[in-house]
Amino acid sequence: MTAHPVLAEALRGGIVESAHRGAVAVIDAGGTVHSAWGDIDRPIFPRSAVKVLQALPLVESGAAERFGLSDEELALACASHGGESFHTATAASMLAKAGVDVQALECGTHWPYHDGAIKALAAAGEQPSALNNNCSGKHAGFVCLGCLMAEGDDRRAFLRGYVKPEHPVMREVTAALQASTGYDLSKAAVGTDGCSIPTYAIPLRHLAHAFARVATGQGLRPGHAAAAQRLRQAVARAPQMVAGTGRLDTRLMQRLGERVFCKVGAEGVYCAALPTLGLGVAVKMDDGNNARACEVVLAALLVRLLPLGGDEAAFVHGLADVPLVNWNGIEVGSLRASAELLPA
Repeated sequence: MTAHPVLAEALRGGIVESAHRGAVAVIDAGGTVHSAWGDIDRPIFPRSAVKVLQALPLVESGAAERFGLSDEELALACASHGGESFHTATAASMLAKAGVDVQALECGTHWPYHDGAIKALAAAGEQPSALNNNCSGKHAGFVCLGCLMAEGDDRRAFLRGYVKPEHPVMREVTAALQASTGYDLSKAAVGTDGCSIPTYAIPLRHLAHAFARVATGQGLRPGHAAAAQRLRQAVARAPQMVAGTGRLDTRLMQRLGERVFCKVGAEGVYCAALPTLGLGVAVKMDDGNNARACEVVLAALLVRLLPLGGDEAAFVHGLADVPLVNWNGIEVGSLRASAELLPA
């Protein structure tokens, strides 16, 4: 396999200390390549970057309307949240509206990602629940869909095992993923995600195309197009739900509104929809570097693609070239997108 280009670099003492290689696809809604770096046809696991695609059946089915889900709740269905109190309360609200509780969730339990939320739980002498799982909103959305599909039967019995590929809920979710990406998932490599649902290996070309479709509605069936628009609007109105305090997804969407929908995925993946440009973006870092390299690459792409001026331009550019500070507060270097992505 040909080596991918360097997309991000960590500098210290005036030299490059680490280099992060990866691939990027920027595709329009018609499937035309706007720009690309590296191999965009090699299948990768998008992980949590595709949560908005997995949430399409929640809205198209009528479950979101039936249970009266708010903007905050729909945004949480697309989230990898930090487990802050407003995240867990919103996930619990979704479940309550569907007539079930936390016991219905099959995402597993972990401590919150948000440091303050960890300390609050520990100070109260409490243990985390599935509501603290970063995927609890997505799973609450699956549960709402399943409660609608149960059609008067025992909801808990119907929901049992909803994370399995053969369950009716997961079949709907997988069908939406295939329809939006245009990629035959029956021939794709399949793994198990951190929250126990199937994850399918899909090329960056198809992932970026799916997000261009989310951005425009073009190429999606009417129900999915309407669902994509509703989910984008919800996220723009409640961006704190998609990630949380201090997290990149939330910060970007708080500042740029509906011009950007972006979502991180584990192991160095980012996807974004740019509605004003009709473009979709998909990024994969070879080394799986998430919190560092992948973020500056996404920010550089936004600088490159979006018309930004003044304070907005400075804000986003600052996310693409980030000072590295040691424990004494001394600036020791920087993490920046490569010159190929972000010319000086």
